[in-house]
Amino acid sequence: MRTLPPFHLAFPVSSLANARAFYGGLLGCPEGRSSDDWVDFDFHGHQIVAHLAPDEARDVAAHDVDGDAVPVRHFGLVLPMDAWQALADRLRAADTRFVVEPHIRFRGQPGEQATMFLLDPCGNALEFKAFADPARLFAR
Repeated sequence: MRTLPPFHLAFPVSSLANARAFYGGLLGCPEGRSSDDWVDFDFHGHQIVAHLAPDEARDVAAHDVDGDAVPVRHFGLVLPMDAWQALADRLRAADTRFVVEPHIRFRGQPGEQATMFLLDPCGNALEFKAFADPARLFAR
């Protein structure tokens, strides 16, 4: 697999304490730099930055994808299958409320994948997915 440069994503949160508890605590992302208005996290080698912006919190629109109401505005990671399963288990053990429960989507099709969606405490949607064959990430 090719080496990819890390991406950077900034997103609004209504509480830095809740962002720290979710991204740093539950997801285990190490914290980087911060100020009174933002905090950055190492999201599996990528830089995500939670910016305090309570007025930006809003409902998330959804589209139907293979029978699931998928939040349109979301971000996340494609993990190895074993890491995806371990995260799904950890989130279930923490009584996480999923938007889309962990399951297999597009079963028997080129894009078959394990997927799950959840919201952070500030309403940002995240997707974590995995492929049995990572080379099928962009398969049609």
